[in-house]
Amino acid sequence: MNEPATRPPGGAEAPRITVVGAGMAGSEAALAAARLGVAVDLIEMRPKKLTPAHVTGDFAEIVCSNSFGGEAENNAKGLLQAEMLRAQGVVMRSAHANRVPAGGALAVDRESFSRTVTAELRAHPLITVHEEELTDVPDGVVVLATGPLTADTLAERIRERVGQEFLGFYDAAAPIVTYDSIDMSIAYRKGRYGQAADYINLPFTEEQYLAFYEALSRARAHTPRDWENLEFFEGCMPIEELGRRGLDTLRFGPMKPVGLEHPVTGERFHAVAQLRQEDALGQMWSLVGFQTGLKWGDQKELVRLIPGLENAEVVRYGVMHRNTYLNAPRLLAASLAVKQEPRLFVAGVLAGTEGYLESSATGWLAGTNAARTVLGLEPVVPPAESMLGGLTRYLATANPDGFQPMNANWGLVPELPKQRGQGRRERREAMYRRGLQAFGDWLAGLEGAAHGAAALPAAGA
Repeated sequence: MNEPATRPPGGAEAPRITVVGAGMAGSEAALAAARLGVAVDLIEMRPKKLTPAHVTGDFAEIVCSNSFGGEAENNAKGLLQAEMLRAQGVVMRSAHANRVPAGGALAVDRESFSRTVTAELRAHPLITVHEEELTDVPDGVVVLATGPLTADTLAERIRERVGQEFLGFYDAAAPIVTYDSIDMSIAYRKGRYGQAADYINLPFTEEQYLAFYEALSRARAHTPRDWENLEFFEGCMPIEELGRRGLDTLRFGPMKPVGLEHPVTGERFHAVAQLRQEDALGQMWSLVGFQTGLKWGDQKELVRLIPGLENAEVVRYGVMHRNTYLNAPRLLAASLAVKQEPRLFVAGVLAGTEGYLESSATGWLAGTNAARTVLGLEPVVPPAESMLGGLTRYLATANPDGFQPMNANWGLVPELPKQRGQGRRERREAMYRRGLQAFGDWLAGLEGAAHGAAALPAAGA
């Protein structure tokens, strides 16, 4: 979107929105709105007040890895990168301007990257930066993009506003695998004690269980930074911590086999792990009770020791860390608006995403839709075939029970039919081309309708 879609008549003051937070999501949201001719009050508490993780007052500061993920056409993050380049997102443009060699990944010089983003936003005539800490959600049309370390006072106000039970401060997530990588000749569907067969069960012999336990015992834990809170509580105890309590602790906990005899053979098993459906289409399944803070390589090894998951594709690894995020499926529409407050939008980690790229992409959509709202237009959602469309639909429709933040992966978009002789790589490349074409066509339609001064049709969820 190169030019403002709507200009105020006769030099009148431009309509305004507020964006709270100038991280990846907030920076993208502010510029997306400004490009539509909307004035933006961008509120950022840094550098006056730093989080435990940040050290500068620059926008979109990178505090962890400097990589935005792989760029290849068989990579889900590669598709999301390409979509954001099509949308002229400030994060992707700045990343390409400040990239460093990283093989097939897009990595950046973190300091020059943040300076580039900061300079562009501060120079924009429609963006006014306010360096202050907010203690409440502002009035008007607002994008909340305060990130995983949202200041305590504001976090409490958000919690009061959306409901005490819908805002979490602790990310305790289990690995998620794709359905088509589960060996259903080993796994079986059954609910415990005759309940509906909503779970996929993965049965262990005693020998298989002992091998799994041994691998778990030698697995390496993630070493937390001093700003990460790893005070465990029973409701989200990491599986590695449970394992340390004794050989049979898991068999009497998340791997309890009672009531899960094989529905055909009646066979009883030494232990059973369970998978729970994570998305509406049933393309992604999470390991029940397997929240973990182990290193990702060790997680992959453990997952593939589970019967039925020997060739599992892990699309999201488990994490255990301090993280402020909403239960998106209960609260958000696919447009990233709060369902009960359509003038309030949420983006980034607070909306339930993982990763810099995902944060910036949802920021772009939230900023676009906030601007459209103040201009009297309906919010929109990218097509389901696009990675951004798949991600925002996941946030709106995922299983709300035990909701886990999500990053870009192929399980978010509709699969293509398998063709004879076509491997996974070729199928993913075809999904990349399909998704980018759909996103580009959708974006062109938005621009054409806007420049024609016509209201844009709302996209369905």
